Amino acid sequence: MTSAYDFSAVDIDGNERSLSEFQGKAVLVVNTASKCGFTPQYEGLEELHRKYAEEGLVVLGFPCDQFGHQEPGDAEEIKSFCSLTYDVTFPMFAKIDVNGKDAHPLYQWLRSERTGVLGDRIKWNFTKFLLDSDGQVVKRYGSRTTPEALTGDIERLLND
Repeated sequence: MTSAYDFSAVDIDGNERSLSEFQGKAVLVVNTASKCGFTPQYEGLEELHRKYAEEGLVVLGFPCDQFGHQEPGDAEEIKSFCSLTYDVTFPMFAKIDVNGKDAHPLYQWLRSERTGVLGDRIKWNFTKFLLDSDGQVVKRYGSRTTPEALTGDIERLLND
């Protein structure tokens, strides 16, 4: 059975990272953008990361420029924006595609595991996937679902 731990991705610093390093943790995967109406969700994502990190949650940010050209920067600009504007400390990855023929394999798998309003396609920035400690997708949330609204699902997952 495929899990998120079967994938790897390049982080914001250009290093290849296996997602297996997060094995045993609950994982929240989010496609992000710096110039989007939902960008303030970085604050809530960081709050979740800090509040639940010791209990076993990790948030993973995947910048994407496929929606309205709202992530135009390069890795250094994205990293600087996230750090200076939202004090982001959770792992951030290099910019990827989440839809289409060039979609990152992780996102191809995530989309196939939990469809949304547009079928398997990601509708917009800040779509979220909650994964259990075995790397299986538990739930998918749209852009309008705030990080704070995930608290109950995260706590249930961490307490299982």
